[in-house]
Parts: sequence; C-alpha cells; structure tokens
Amino acid sequence: MSLSLRDQLLKAGLVNQKQVSQTNKAEKKQKRLVQKGQAEADDSQQRLAKQAMAEKAKRDQELNRAQQDKAEQKARAAQVKQLIEATRLPKLTTEDYFNFVDDKKVKRIAVNALMRSKLSNGSLAVVSHGGGYEVIPREAALKIQERDAHRILLLNTHVEEADEADDPYAAYKIPDDLMW
Repeated sequence: MSLSLRDQLLKAGLVNQKQVSQTNKAEKKQKRLVQKGQAEADDSQQRLAKQAMAEKAKRDQELNRAQQDKAEQKARAAQVKQLIEATRLPKLTTEDYFNFVDDKKVKRIAVNALMRSKLSNGSLAVVSHGGGYEVIPREAALKIQERDAHRILLLNTHVEEADEADDPYAAYKIPDDLMW
C-alpha cells in the first residue's frame, strides 16, 4: 500500500511529528473557517489550472487551423497540377516562338500560327508547371486562377471574333485613298 506524502517525509526524516501535527491543525482550522464563511477558500491553483487549460486549448486551435490551411493549400496545388496535366496542349517543335514575361524575364514557347492567334485573343493561356511552361485552354486557366493566380503567366482578355453576318457596316468598303 502506498504511503501519503506526509508519511513518506516522516519516514525519510525530513520532517518530525510536531511539524506534521501543526500542518494538520492548520488545514483543519482553514477548512472550518471556510465552512463558516469567515475565510475564503484558496482556489488560486484551480484558477491557474483553468487558465492554463484555456491557453492550451487556444494554442491547439491555432495549430489545428494551421494544419488545415496547409492541407487545403496542398489540395489546391494537387488540383492545379491535375488541371494542367489534363488540359495542356502538346508541345511543338517549331521555329516560331511566342514571347511572354515571367518574373521580369522574357521567356518564349514554341507555337504555330493558330496557337499564336488564340494566345493573343485570349482563347489560350500560358501557365508555369514543373519548372517549365504549358499552354492550356482559357476555361482551365480560369479554374486555375481561382485556386492559384500566381501560376497563370499569360491570360489575355477574351476577344470574341466578330462575325461578318452581324457587322452592320460589312457592305460598306473603306476607300484606299481616304485621307484623315
């Protein structure tokens, strides 16, 4: 059977019987006064313990929030990677290049005439991916922009090609010798 702390101190010779009885008397007297309402109970230890528990709960919430943010960021990065890999156009090996700016440096990517016009009018976009650059459709670029706008390097404003049938001035020709 385990001994109480007082018995252990007595057995070790750190306190004598007189000190133990004085301590017992003082504790009983304090309890009596508290019960009669003449003295207040010493609950500072309980208050400190509750305060420490509240601080620990607050720290735990902050750590949990940070872990959730990190997990969400990782999930967004995975979604962006999946979007790029699923929608990227095949790389071309041509001598025709399209220039764009990446981190204050001019970079270039191989394109054909159709890709160049679509990049210019905003139907295609250039994104950074795996240390390189990919060309993707506008719809995928807009989805990526919602998740991570820093990955989009070039996304021109979308310009709809005007139909010849809708143009009210299509029948009028512009003279060559017009002087302004």
